[in-house]
Amino acid sequence: MSEADGTAGAPPWETPRVRDLTTWDAAGWAGLRVVVAGIGASGFSAADTLIELGAVVVVVDAGATEENEAKADTLRIVGAHAVLLGPDHAASLPLVDGEQADLVVTSPGWRPTQPLLAQAAAAGVPIWGDVELAWRVRIREDRPTAEWLTITGTNGKTTTVGLTESMLLAAGKRAVAAGNVGTPILDVIRDPQGYEFLAVELSSFQLHWAHSISPLASVCLNIAEDHVDWHGSYEAYLAAKASVYERTRIACIYNIEQRETEAMVEEADVVEGCRAVGFTTGMPSISMMGVVEDLLVDRAFIEQRKDSAAELASISELGEVVPRHLVANALAAAALVRAAGIPAAAVRDGIRAFQPGDHRIQVVANEGGVLWINDSKATNPHAASASLASFSSVVWIAGGLSKGVSYDDLVKTHARRLRAVVLLGEDPEPLLGALSRHAPDVPVSLHPSLHTGQGSGGTGSSDPVTSDSLMQWAVAEAGRLARDGDTVLMAPAAASMDQFSSYAHRGAAFMAAVGARGGQGTTAKES
Repeated sequence: MSEADGTAGAPPWETPRVRDLTTWDAAGWAGLRVVVAGIGASGFSAADTLIELGAVVVVVDAGATEENEAKADTLRIVGAHAVLLGPDHAASLPLVDGEQADLVVTSPGWRPTQPLLAQAAAAGVPIWGDVELAWRVRIREDRPTAEWLTITGTNGKTTTVGLTESMLLAAGKRAVAAGNVGTPILDVIRDPQGYEFLAVELSSFQLHWAHSISPLASVCLNIAEDHVDWHGSYEAYLAAKASVYERTRIACIYNIEQRETEAMVEEADVVEGCRAVGFTTGMPSISMMGVVEDLLVDRAFIEQRKDSAAELASISELGEVVPRHLVANALAAAALVRAAGIPAAAVRDGIRAFQPGDHRIQVVANEGGVLWINDSKATNPHAASASLASFSSVVWIAGGLSKGVSYDDLVKTHARRLRAVVLLGEDPEPLLGALSRHAPDVPVSLHPSLHTGQGSGGTGSSDPVTSDSLMQWAVAEAGRLARDGDTVLMAPAAASMDQFSSYAHRGAAFMAAVGARGGQGTTAKES
């Protein structure tokens, strides 16, 4: 790690007009001309905040939907200068009160190559995301200033953020999860009571547009190819994730089992005195969090770390099904809060109190010797690989919108675990090709509507294919193929939007279809 000294030349997001906007009470917000790109949850929150600060705000979104029109009406009522909806408005940078904008605040989903953003960059207009804006206004005279614990990674972010929040609450701290999960971060910043700690989930998109965050502690849980279509290359995606460590003050937490995250820490510009702390699901060395027998332990934040470790919790306290990556997530969360001075007892209490969301290594039923698991949140190969590694004999329900990734390594790694595969997705060829190359003897079922002539599946029905009927077929096929001792694992390794509205919709359809079979189950801790 190198120390950040702040002597570099002014970056493109620090023009003289915005350079001193570092507190809520800064005088420069009044009259600042701002274009807000996007009217979704984060864009709406950003616009509302900027209007409250006294800025002159123009909001732009390509979608002229009924929902967006309703949001636009609200923003106009509270004082937006203009709200421009429709694709033509998103094609160029609009003037604000007749002049060029001083600042653009973009929603995280907008790509850097989007015409409005590209034009702003070419004109030298600073571009921030909502997280950058939140960092700039976090300090205000009438309420406490929260410490930030920042979490990113290709997979496991939401679980780790939730565990971090739970541990902080168990210690009696006023804390909340924010950012890419739950409440938009600017809504949290504006809470009248304020918070002591924020557990901030950051996507690669949000990190791309965040320039000055200086968290108390930070972590990149893991890294694998994802969102290359947005970033333009894997290298750019990697760089965005690595930026979570920049300007960290107390501890950079990294994954011992993934060298890339350690390299990110080594190259990060951090505040003097910041420590590098690893986590591992194996035996920890000094300055690490890890596992001894069935216990989570701390060898980083105790005085006698050279020859001892502090017990934090037992693995069994994480839930009914505890895959390896859930252990890693818990250790990362523990490292974050221990860096913040949270006692070991609160780590255990936080793990015990943690209430996971659905669709993450969720036990749906266990009947007839077959375990049914919903991991619809496994939307890429890296996440699906972690799920598959947790079970020895699997009927795998997989497929969906692939986002251009390769499945060869995934199938090659787990071919020996596969009893059979049931494929979803309008285009099953990416997964089907990998299966034919690396698991040619594994039975594969395809829905008859795909008309590929391959696979053993088939209902013979001419009824229209709906999301529900598709999942009912997949569950019926999986039930036909499963044997005593098998796990039916719905871990698609793909996005859902080709056949479902979201990963949550897909997971709910799976649970409903399993339930219709008469299975009764319990919900496990998430991964």
